[in-house]
Amino acid sequence: MPAACESVLEDIEDIVSAEDLKPHDRQFGRKNVFPKVRKRNSQKNVQTDDEPPSDSIIPGVQKIWIRTWGCSHNNSDGEYMAGQLAAYGYKITDNSAEADLWLLNSCTVKNPAEDHFRNSIKKAQEGKKKVVLAGCVPQAQPRQEYLKGLSIIGVQQIDRVVEVVEETIKGHSVRLLGQKKDNGKRLGGVRLDLPKIRKNPLIEIISINTGCLNACTYCKTKHARGDLASYPIEELVDRAKQSFQEGVCEIWLTSEDTGAYGRDIGTDLPTLLWKLVEVIPEGAMLRLGMTNPPYILEHLEEMAKILNHPRVYAFLHIPVQSASDSVLMDMKREYCVADFKQVVDFLKEKVPGITIATDIICGFPGETDEDFEETMKLVELYRFPSLFINQFYPRPGTPAAKMPQVAAAVKKQRTKDLSQLFHSYNPYDHKVGERQRVLVTEESFDSNYYVAHNPFYEQVLVPKDPLLMGKMVEVNIYEAGKHFMKGRPVSDARVHTASITRPLAKGEVSGLTEEFRRAPRNGMNWKAQPSAEIPVKTQLSSWMALQLPWQQEGGGLKILSVSLALLAVLVMFYYRGMKTE
Repeated sequence: MPAACESVLEDIEDIVSAEDLKPHDRQFGRKNVFPKVRKRNSQKNVQTDDEPPSDSIIPGVQKIWIRTWGCSHNNSDGEYMAGQLAAYGYKITDNSAEADLWLLNSCTVKNPAEDHFRNSIKKAQEGKKKVVLAGCVPQAQPRQEYLKGLSIIGVQQIDRVVEVVEETIKGHSVRLLGQKKDNGKRLGGVRLDLPKIRKNPLIEIISINTGCLNACTYCKTKHARGDLASYPIEELVDRAKQSFQEGVCEIWLTSEDTGAYGRDIGTDLPTLLWKLVEVIPEGAMLRLGMTNPPYILEHLEEMAKILNHPRVYAFLHIPVQSASDSVLMDMKREYCVADFKQVVDFLKEKVPGITIATDIICGFPGETDEDFEETMKLVELYRFPSLFINQFYPRPGTPAAKMPQVAAAVKKQRTKDLSQLFHSYNPYDHKVGERQRVLVTEESFDSNYYVAHNPFYEQVLVPKDPLLMGKMVEVNIYEAGKHFMKGRPVSDARVHTASITRPLAKGEVSGLTEEFRRAPRNGMNWKAQPSAEIPVKTQLSSWMALQLPWQQEGGGLKILSVSLALLAVLVMFYYRGMKTE
């Protein structure tokens, strides 16, 4: 697309380089960036009543609705974007109709998720809403027709969300899609200590790395998140400490593949986990994210010890995708079914009661009836309590999309057959009558219960008593369903408060220092002051999103221009007065 049509910044370093140019220098160095001003609804370019000139819009006072699809990594990104916008003064609203701008944070794993994303864009445009797009869909394919003319913020650029929103509200189209780098080496992403608004104030989602080492033939996420890039252990431990100091009592570690953590920076997942458990308070819990079989095989002994730790859920999500080695080879999964079984069997033996969750794709290209039957046998053998069943969808641009496809009716039938098998057994019936220790962290979807989890991260519904929220309690299990158990608190048991301090209120911004809390909002004289402990280069790139326009991109020049203009007016009136006299 021509530069005159929209502003495209290919890399974050286009704005903040290693040399850290001063704002005045950056202003004159950006001659090839032309923000696109949207056409007004008038034949003579006369401004309409409902859309004031962009230079008359005060940033930081509008209402923003954020919608996120996909994995916990994506949800964490959404929380960070919400926190920065709220810290700047924007109001984050749950009411999409009253919002001035929609921030749509997408998922590219499956076609239905992208369809919902596309439909939301259309709905926003029909409702005359400003739109900013984020997540894996625009990052992977930013030049799709339905994305044209819309502002996009890349998955590694979410620390610039304030700037993108501000320019979009003014009527400009801006795109930031570059990668975070340090001396040419790709980083894990934005700083972990940015402001955020947790969807659940009791749960902190920490992305330990981005990208992966695989090249699965069906995966579109790789196009967006790229190769493996891990955060340093000390940064992750500091983030966990900060979370606990803000009342969090449960941490989720997430990434595209947690098992691969650290391979790019000379460390590994067990080393990180042992450091994290040292800072987890009594009663608080840690949940591990998804790991592929190849990267946990070499750490089985250490992983078993960690999963037996009292402050770590005995839970692991290990996607198998298929029980056919030929299908796994076509998927380029880099393991065989025997590897998966070795991991599961070892952990079941060494971590009694462990919950193993897995994923299966039905109808991958080339999958035969015999291949699918092997998958059915695997599910029958292990009777996974948590099973994510996915009908195969060819994602554009992936090798699997070019392979001979299984007939749609066959894919649908296999998905149905596997679902019926999964629902034919109840994994929790034998637990009725047990006394379990559970951590209460959420409210159920029907709002009739609170949701807790036992040491195996199995869902236990408890009475909706406000005194139980955020507490570690003991319950008697009196009922079991397919996906849950129900428990009554034991009257003589001790209730332990898991949080070491009062949790933040729902919607409250995390990560703000007292200096930020005292500062005025809505863009009035508010400037983020860098920490003395952080290098200046890092401060500039990280906090520019929290500064006003005149504190960025040639801000000093803007102030000087305005001052000179006012001075000229005063001089003109002065000389007119002299002539009159």
